[in-house]
Amino acid sequence: MTVPESDIEATESSTLSLGDGDVHVCQDGPRDAPALLLVHGTASSIRSWDALVPLLTGAHRVIRIDLPGHGRSAEPADRGYALPDQGRRVGEALDRLGVEHAVVVGHSSGGVVATALAERRPDLVTALALVNTGPRMSAFIAQEPAAIGPSQWPPTDEQIRRLASTGFSRAGYQVPQELVNDLRRMTFHAFATAPRAVQDYLEQRALPDRLTGLGKPLLVIFGEDDRRWRSSSAADYRAVPGARIELLPGVGHSPILEDPPRTAALLLAFTAGR
Repeated sequence: MTVPESDIEATESSTLSLGDGDVHVCQDGPRDAPALLLVHGTASSIRSWDALVPLLTGAHRVIRIDLPGHGRSAEPADRGYALPDQGRRVGEALDRLGVEHAVVVGHSSGGVVATALAERRPDLVTALALVNTGPRMSAFIAQEPAAIGPSQWPPTDEQIRRLASTGFSRAGYQVPQELVNDLRRMTFHAFATAPRAVQDYLEQRALPDRLTGLGKPLLVIFGEDDRRWRSSSAADYRAVPGARIELLPGVGHSPILEDPPRTAALLLAFTAGR
């Protein structure tokens, strides 16, 4: 489905008041087109998709959501970040938007949230695309511990850029200032707790095992030069029947920022006809 540029609706930003906290969402593209949900990773926000969205709106109603405690979404009322609860919240947000079916794309730990959503709401998720989402904790590349504690919060721009440096294939990549600002607005609790929740979920059961049981079409995109998750671990997803795996040479952990055109082309080919 291709829609003339003149028919593509402008970005609509809204805050949904859910039972356990407000959630911020943005919508782009024709509202009657197939829904494509984009889920960002830990310590990021919907702004991480900014370069990709214009490449997707010709064929999709593109929905972005700030996960709880990130961007402009509130922390959960119970301050909990367990993945099943995150999946529930995202599903409730889509219900509020009137979305009945969606292809869900998750970047990094956003792919873990996408999987949790599909486990909780298989009726809602028609297919999944995971972008540099580690399949299990053994694929994680150990990082130097962040020398930032509650007493040093919020961090400086320099500290944030240093933390973010492994998210890209080359040194000196200029992280968009909007993402720097969004991370600084997080509470230290959200910054520390959300990653631990992802780790707990992966240690309970690896993603390929979870996805095999779901039976959803799966696309896995991995930058070959990822410095956070071993790109060779993308092969683990071959255990999922029919999974399509695409490796991007010269790209690191963040293809959605480092190479939006190639990433968008893969996503559009995958979603065509769904």
